[in-house]
Amino acid sequence: MEEIILQILDALRRGETVDDRALVKLVHAQARRAGGDKRAFAKRRLLPFYQRVKREEPERWARWGITPELEEGLIKVLRMKPRRSASGVATITVITKPWPCSGSCIFCPSDVRMPKSYLADEPACARAEQACFDPYLQVSARLTALSQMGHATDKIELIVLGGTWSDYPAEYQIWFMRELFRALNDDATVGESGSSARVGSSDESAAASALPGSGAAPASFDPAAAPALLDPVATEAVQREVTDGHLSYNQAIAQLYGTSTAWREAARVQRATMDELEREQRRNETARHRVVGLVIETRPDAITPEALVNIRRMGATKIQMGVQSVDQRVLDANGRGIRVTQIERAFSLLRLFGFKIHAHFMVNLLGSTPEADRLDYRRFVAELAFQPDEVKLYPCALIESSRLRGRYEAGEWRPYTEDELVGVLIDDVLATPAYCRVSRMIRDFSSGDIMAGNKKPNLRQMVESRLHVRCEQTGERVQEIRFREIATSEVDVRALRLEVVPYETPATSERFLQWATPEGRIAGFLRLSLPKAAAVEALASELRAAGFEPPVQPGEAMIREVHVYGMAARVGEEGGAAQHHGLGRKLVERACELACEAGYERINVISAVGTREYYRHLGFYDHGLYQQCKIRTEGMLHHE
Repeated sequence: MEEIILQILDALRRGETVDDRALVKLVHAQARRAGGDKRAFAKRRLLPFYQRVKREEPERWARWGITPELEEGLIKVLRMKPRRSASGVATITVITKPWPCSGSCIFCPSDVRMPKSYLADEPACARAEQACFDPYLQVSARLTALSQMGHATDKIELIVLGGTWSDYPAEYQIWFMRELFRALNDDATVGESGSSARVGSSDESAAASALPGSGAAPASFDPAAAPALLDPVATEAVQREVTDGHLSYNQAIAQLYGTSTAWREAARVQRATMDELEREQRRNETARHRVVGLVIETRPDAITPEALVNIRRMGATKIQMGVQSVDQRVLDANGRGIRVTQIERAFSLLRLFGFKIHAHFMVNLLGSTPEADRLDYRRFVAELAFQPDEVKLYPCALIESSRLRGRYEAGEWRPYTEDELVGVLIDDVLATPAYCRVSRMIRDFSSGDIMAGNKKPNLRQMVESRLHVRCEQTGERVQEIRFREIATSEVDVRALRLEVVPYETPATSERFLQWATPEGRIAGFLRLSLPKAAAVEALASELRAAGFEPPVQPGEAMIREVHVYGMAARVGEEGGAAQHHGLGRKLVERACELACEAGYERINVISAVGTREYYRHLGFYDHGLYQQCKIRTEGMLHHE
């Protein structure tokens, strides 16, 4: 290991570029010299080795003569999966515990070990099960893994998945959020220098198993009960009953978890108060790992003004929402149990509250066709009532435990061919407007879990490869955000231009501000909502009738998102990426000017807990569920 590190350092001192190909050559050469398996020198082992030497053998590390600039170059070479933080933020996904689901969609898997629609083999789900679904332990495991892969973890986006958030008891929701923040505030990384939860382990699996005995474990975790939370034999038998159609998912959950003493004991302490959560949020404002985005997952019919008030108090800034289709016939055929009008109302409410809207949309659902899918998606991204900020666009896949299996066996549903599927997705990407990001094109299902449907994990690469060819032939251009992100690239700030893309919705006038290169690549953006007075007043009346004080008032604009790209840098570090040229502040200033020109007197921002300090420096002050600033006549920020 040391020999490879030293060779990399020598190459960097000579000014040479050490890319993945060069690193592979070094690894293979060292394996031949050592007469061992090259896997022992794999890239994923090099950075943890370096971190351990620096932490535990300072004299040995000092002999390597590493300057801060040299270390930066070394970590860039050794960093695993650099795209993970290319958007400027490191992401941690956590999963809530299995719980009865208010929906009954025929395409959803029913794995009784997981929340509805998730499978135990999905990476985040496997980590959650290993941690007994404890949020503190899940965060600890991911913090450790991200650090070992070389990613900065100062700016964290927390993504809370597990079906419909509002289905869970309110006390559980608050407890789950408190534990997420507490883990970040405790710097709960395993075996990392400076961590308050050091237990001397270096891999992710150890994080979940070792933390309970480290003295930094959450009070909710009962290590004695963990191995016996569920009887594996009973679980397998119940799963077979569900798969064969003799039990529903909800019946199985009641049978398995409702009769488990260990599970009931764990549930008894999975509760917290809002005061406790808010105390952890205040700690996080200046913590080492700050929450710069918090996402929860729900259904359109669960989105009400009252629910959004509570979700916002918990610190959420983005809502993932299962839409799947805006064709009522397709929704009904797939057992969604919602109306298109409910989806429309959910979009308007989310915008008025300032949330980013991340919608799930599916192709190849029961009752649809490739051409119908194209029309459905174009309607979704173009009609005033919808127009999401971000989309998970993925094909329906047949999982054995889903009710779709019966329709498949009856010949009523078939998966699209590869050409049909890729063709639909290409057209959908081309139809996506400049203010929308297509985040994913597959679920994390393993090919072994998929009975029929796409099994290729590189589906997006296939789509984008054919997109490049088509665009070269036809002159068409891809406008969606992810395709245009600068990602890990450096940016020439002098060449950037600030563009404004306006569009209308029933409740707001939207302005999408973007920093774009001459080639159309995007270095940063801001989402500005200008709420319509009638919509704000209607929301206020509804909330007052329910006993809530309206969080927004007429005359207040809303910044729903600010994002500047570049490899996530640690707080206080300088760099050449787009994040370090004041682009975010300029976006906010331009948004204030636009709001002022439109007649708005104040501007709110739906800030994450970890970005409150940033906005205070810009002149915003805490104001209810948001941070707010008065806009001067000339449109600049004014701090009262």
